[in-house]
Amino acid sequence: MAEKMEFNEVEVWDGNMAASQALRQAQVDVVAAYPITPSTPIVQNYGSFLANGYIDGEFVMVESEHAAMSGCVGAAAAGGRVATATSSQGFALMAEVLYQASGMRLPIVLCVVNRALAAPLNVNGDHSDMYLGRDSGWIQLDAFNSQQAYDLTLMAFKIGEDLDVRLPVMVHQDGFITSHTAENVHPLSDDEAYAFIGDYVPKNAMLDLAKPVTYGVQTEEDWHFEHKARQHHDLMVNVFGKVQEVFDAFEKKTGRKYNMVEEYMMEDADVAIVALGTTVETAEMVAKKMREEEGIKVGVVAPRLIRPWPHEQIRKALANVKAVACLDRSSPNGALGMLYNEVAGSLYQNENKPVISNYVYGLGGRDFTIDHAKEIIRELDANAKAGKLTTPLQQFVGLRGPKLSFY
Repeated sequence: MAEKMEFNEVEVWDGNMAASQALRQAQVDVVAAYPITPSTPIVQNYGSFLANGYIDGEFVMVESEHAAMSGCVGAAAAGGRVATATSSQGFALMAEVLYQASGMRLPIVLCVVNRALAAPLNVNGDHSDMYLGRDSGWIQLDAFNSQQAYDLTLMAFKIGEDLDVRLPVMVHQDGFITSHTAENVHPLSDDEAYAFIGDYVPKNAMLDLAKPVTYGVQTEEDWHFEHKARQHHDLMVNVFGKVQEVFDAFEKKTGRKYNMVEEYMMEDADVAIVALGTTVETAEMVAKKMREEEGIKVGVVAPRLIRPWPHEQIRKALANVKAVACLDRSSPNGALGMLYNEVAGSLYQNENKPVISNYVYGLGGRDFTIDHAKEIIRELDANAKAGKLTTPLQQFVGLRGPKLSFY
């Protein structure tokens, strides 16, 4: 039996340590992994825990991220609780196998430390890899700080492993800004964490020789459509209720409240910023300042659940505002940003249709500053008062050289 760790009421952990401790407390059976910056410490910590007797499971070191997710798929199909971590190019190399995991309904947990995609090569954080995986059939949760990286990783097991869900789950955190920044984290004890997640209950395990099953079948046109339609149905019907149920149970356990869509100062907001990751806390701080200093009634909306997309919650959160700025931390490469498109789609059926603008920012780890946020809020206020765009539909924020705008 694995040794238990004793924690203080408050530990000082970065996001990587927080995620790795959650994997340890979940008593994962198999972690198959390949190192890549900035997620390497998650699996490095896990290997250290194993070497020092704090884990009973297996740590499989493989030759690539494609092999890492392939190993996870095999271990999950065999009937184990399985997890891994990756970033950026490693995530891109995993992409083929991500669809295998979701299509086979294997509840793997993947900690994604978000980082820019090459070329040019960049090891710092943006949301390029997050956006790359959004249609892969995985449930996706977003952490804004180290505490949330810990909490959401624990909750990911409980959500994905539910017998009415049985889908893999990603937990995102911002590369370096969260993953390598030490913050106060309130952990559960090992016993409390495991009791919250519960024992793993295999379903259709390949090693259950009394009930033979087949994985990786070929369907072609006769059943492929029905399979994907059912997977989409379960994502859009079963997952929302399960996520809320787990969030509610976690709040009862810890006092920490999570919502599928987080709202800040939205009760009387005329304008709103929609953002993800560490940008959310910056936007909240600046929103408070702008209300006090310039009298602009601004709020912040932050999707906690990225997939399935919480369209109804987004629609309600933004139902009464006059202008919305969607902040995308990934280059859209010839289109409007993902957040812009998702939010616009959610609001299209609303009777009130706010003016929506798109800001691309922070690529490759570029700082998003207080001044950037203030300028966006002032432009939002101008759009709200005019009832139309007073700026280009899409702008790049914090870009060196001539200002670029589009559409």
